[in-house]
Amino acid sequence: MTVSAESPALGAARAVPDLAALVSAENTSWINSPPLTPASLHGKVVLVDFWTYSCINSLRNVPYVRSWAAKYADAGLVVVGVHTPEFGFEKDLPNIEKAVRDYQVTYPVAVDSGYAIWNAFRNDAWPADYFIDRSGRMRYSHFGEGDYEKSEGVIRQLLRENGGSDAARPGVRLSAPGAEAPPSDEIASPETYVGYNRAENFASPQTLQRNRSARYTAPARLALNQWGLAGSWTVTGESGGLDQAPGKIVFRFHSRDLHLVMGPSMSGSPVRFTVKLDGAPPGRNRGVDAAPDGGGVVREPRMYQLIRQTGAVRDRTFEIEFLDPGVRAFSFTFG
Repeated sequence: MTVSAESPALGAARAVPDLAALVSAENTSWINSPPLTPASLHGKVVLVDFWTYSCINSLRNVPYVRSWAAKYADAGLVVVGVHTPEFGFEKDLPNIEKAVRDYQVTYPVAVDSGYAIWNAFRNDAWPADYFIDRSGRMRYSHFGEGDYEKSEGVIRQLLRENGGSDAARPGVRLSAPGAEAPPSDEIASPETYVGYNRAENFASPQTLQRNRSARYTAPARLALNQWGLAGSWTVTGESGGLDQAPGKIVFRFHSRDLHLVMGPSMSGSPVRFTVKLDGAPPGRNRGVDAAPDGGGVVREPRMYQLIRQTGAVRDRTFEIEFLDPGVRAFSFTFG
């Protein structure tokens, strides 16, 4: 990817929605940095990146933010990752610290588990990037994935306005692995939640019960983007928990990649699973968290990549069987 040396068209400057909330030591924990202060950001170009570690859209954005932070640090760019959780387990500091290490994030990360920064910015998306000039004015914002070329152009323009000169430097070139890889062009399946607060397209014959153990059977047939449970599950607003083993989740999907956000119960005991694709082990179509025979283990709460198809993308039926009780399944995402 090559970024044009021409200045991008930036909108009128807007006041940052309470930058003090971002740098407040009283409201925010910090990873990779002591608490930032207004003085430490004075005269700097600042990129504020909202993310959460189980969100596939955030994870595909991270390599670009990580690269910009490394490349433009000497030119005066300060990148601040704001980790605001979607699910309860993403509020736990040890989980966030591990994710920061796993995804090689070395720039400062503000732990926003109480949503103070999110609310101050009136943000409503993961990822969301806010570009702030040396005078503390917000000059550009971008929500969701994509448009990386333009975003890097904004960074370069703001740095030039700040007295830097990097017009001849090429843009960031990336080839990200695993879940960080760019999505395919053939995604026809939406993010799908297991918890009843946002569950859609549930197709088991039984009605989804709230906050109590119930037995379910897998649908005899699934239409595209329908899913179902089999076994004894307790479904809460946020997730579905397996009460007794074995238990299954089935999903009819259309995409290259299939991910499932899940974790062990509060006891933390590992949960073994087996994945199948159209009734057979995935083989070469396995994701990074499944073996060719479909085997794997849930050890921690995070997003697991279970399928990455190597051939043509078409409608497929996914099945995951859990061999131990206690798993909590949150949402399916696709790539």
